[in-house]
Formats: sequence, structure tokens, C-alpha cells
Amino acid sequence: MADVLLINPSYSGSYGAYKAGITNPVYPTLGLTTVAAEALRRGHSVRILDLSYRPYDWRLVRSEIERRKPDIVGVTATTPLMNQLRDISVLCKDVSSGILVVGGGAHISALPVESMKESCLDVAVVGEGDLTFGELCDGGTLSAIKGIYYRDSRGEPVYTGPRPLLENLDDLALPAWHLYDPAVYRTKVSRILVRNRPATIAEFSRGCVFKCDFCASKMTMGLGYRKKSPERCAEEVRVMTGLGWREFMLADDIFTSDNNWACDVADAIGRAGTGVTWTCNNGIRVESADDRLFRAMRKAGCYRVSFGFESGSDAVLKAFGKGGRASLDLGQVAVRKARAAGIETNGYFLLGLSPDTAGT
Repeated sequence: MADVLLINPSYSGSYGAYKAGITNPVYPTLGLTTVAAEALRRGHSVRILDLSYRPYDWRLVRSEIERRKPDIVGVTATTPLMNQLRDISVLCKDVSSGILVVGGGAHISALPVESMKESCLDVAVVGEGDLTFGELCDGGTLSAIKGIYYRDSRGEPVYTGPRPLLENLDDLALPAWHLYDPAVYRTKVSRILVRNRPATIAEFSRGCVFKCDFCASKMTMGLGYRKKSPERCAEEVRVMTGLGWREFMLADDIFTSDNNWACDVADAIGRAGTGVTWTCNNGIRVESADDRLFRAMRKAGCYRVSFGFESGSDAVLKAFGKGGRASLDLGQVAVRKARAAGIETNGYFLLGLSPDTAGT
């Protein structure tokens, strides 16, 4: 059995250092709850050190490593947090060269070789990491584990090849939300983002079938779309609320792409009777707006949806990969439909898309 320490870096210096930091997204990290769940299912011991809501302190990290004496340290990182991942990898090796240091997350998946060359990582997990990390915890031969980069005898990164995407998401272990203390998160996120604290993150589907050129989803989760059953989604809601979480944010890239399934999910959540509130805040596509769906979501406790408007120019929308389906007119229709169902609306925009000019 492996002893595993998972670390989420501090957000305060990057996401929370400016006036806009009032919307600093401090919640239990979804990626860590899913890889932890698979490791726990395989019988390993797992603890999560969440630095997101406090300043980075290398002394705290070092003391935790020395106290815990983990066999494996896993660190997740987006690009702004990569410096901390690099620092933590050095700390681990300074404490013990025998610690297997594993990196994952969006930055690692996009730039695995560069990430290894500028850090002391032993392994870089690329893409969907649940089963990959479980096999690492089991102590398998690195060359036989798909979906990783590891170091050869010269210290050079070697790729084992892509891991096939998990087809049946219901086969995943339930996210390990219990590794986070809900009481800690009651005051860690602004009510601009959350109505009922503490809040966590959930996913009911993975991936995307679109190829918008600004989006990294196709690199981190692969191109394609897979869904959990409505019954599994409702079970996750029952589990999280039973642990004390009162609200969740849905992380799905295209939750509303299959409106019949999304309605079934909303209905299943409503039948669970947990009283949970939730938001669909990852930027759903405007052409998927549907009156029946919005009513079902509102009835199930959803009070806010975010739309990926991206641009105020139809020409730009068509040029960068929205496929010509999204338009300014459809964006206005989507907002009206959501508001008619009693749901708040939020919009995401991007400046400097590849087809943009000073005029657009």
C-alpha cells in the first residue's frame, strides 16, 4: 500500500493577488478528488494538502512531507502555478530521493516534456489521470503504464503512449470529497460566485466535440464526449450533500449538448431531494439553449448559467472554431430563455482571439 500526498498549489499570488481576486476560485480541486478516489479504491492511503486559500510557504510543504513521509507526492498545476510545482518537486527530492514525484493538470498535459525538464518530476501524467494515477500507486512498471512521461536512465523524458479514454464514466469511483473539510471552505469563496457555502465542484460529463482554437479541453481531456448516467449524477449529489457541501459548480464543457440527457440529469437531482443549489458555470454554448431544459435545471436547484459568448463579432465567432453555429442573435435568445426560467445569466468573453483585429 502506498502513502500518497496530493498537493494543490496556492492561488493567492496568481489568481487572488489583484482586485479581481475577490472571485478567486477556492473550492476542492476536482482533479485531485477524482485521482484520490481511484487510489483509495485500490487500497492506498491518501491525504490532500490544499494551499489554494493561503500564501505559498515552502516551509509548510517541507514539514508536511517530512511528517507524512509519503511514498508518492502528486502535484497539480495550471500554467500560473507551475513555479510552485517546480519548487515542490525540488523540496520532495531534497527530503528524500525515494519519493516518486508526479505532476498533472492542464499545464503538464499541454507541455509534459518542458515541465519535466524544468523540474524534478519523476512522472508527468498526460490527459485523463484517474486510472493512470491508480496504476502508479500500485507500483507498476513505469514503461507499462499508458499516459505518462517518465525518465529513462539518462534522465530524459520518455512517453509511454496515450491512454484510451474511459468510455463508461459510471465506472469511476465517487470523487473523494471527504478528503476536504467543508468547514474550511465556508468563508473561502465570495458570494459573488456562491450562494450557499461551502461549495464544491462536480462533473457529470467529460470532453468536448468542438475544436475552438483557444480551448485546451481537447488537449487535457481528449476530443470526444462521454456522460455519466442520470442516476450516477444524482448519487454524487447525495454523497456530497451528505458530507456537508451545500452547493456545487458544474465543470462540464458542454453539459447542454444533449438536452434530453441534461433534462434527465436535472430531474434525477430534483428527485434526490437534497435541496442542493448549483450553477452551470463553465460557459455553455448559446445554440444549445432550450426552454424545457432551463425549467428543469431551475426546478433542480440551478440558479445561474454561464454562456461562452466569446466575441461581439459574428465573423470572429465563425472563424475561430465555433463552427458557425453560435451567433450574436442566438446569444441574446439564450439569455432571454434562461431568464424566463428564473435563472441568472453570466457571460464569458475573450479579447485577442486569433481572427481578431483592432476593429473587432
